[in-house]
Amino acid sequence: MDTARTDHPKQLVTGLFAALNARRTADLPRYLAPDVIDHNKIIYGEPDAPGAAFDGFRQQLDAFSEARMEPRELIAEGDRVVARLLVSGVHTGPHPRMPRPTRRRFAVEQIWIFTVRAGRIAEIRAVSDRLGMFAQLGWDWPEPETA
Repeated sequence: MDTARTDHPKQLVTGLFAALNARRTADLPRYLAPDVIDHNKIIYGEPDAPGAAFDGFRQQLDAFSEARMEPRELIAEGDRVVARLLVSGVHTGPHPRMPRPTRRRFAVEQIWIFTVRAGRIAEIRAVSDRLGMFAQLGWDWPEPETA
């Protein structure tokens, strides 16, 4: 395997998590393409449009103090990086799912898949233990939408 080809995408993803953990949202354009597509929407309520992930990350950081995204594993192949994370924080700010902060702490495992193009993250897919997160935060499980 060409390690130079897999090292850069891993470094990019590591840099993104470092910026988020340090709450440096002004640095996000260094890591995310302007039209990044978030296939799972980072936060309920962010627009479903290319580039909306920037606002989704900002909303998450505003809602959760002590927010941490700690990579436990990074696996790269070609232009893809899979990250297994421990994500934690304290709900201290308004969130579209729960506007009133609960002041409760959470820690859940997540798996994210990033696609890198032209030196930036172009796509994000994620799987998260939302049930565990909601239970830890004391949030109600959302009702299914009816048509």
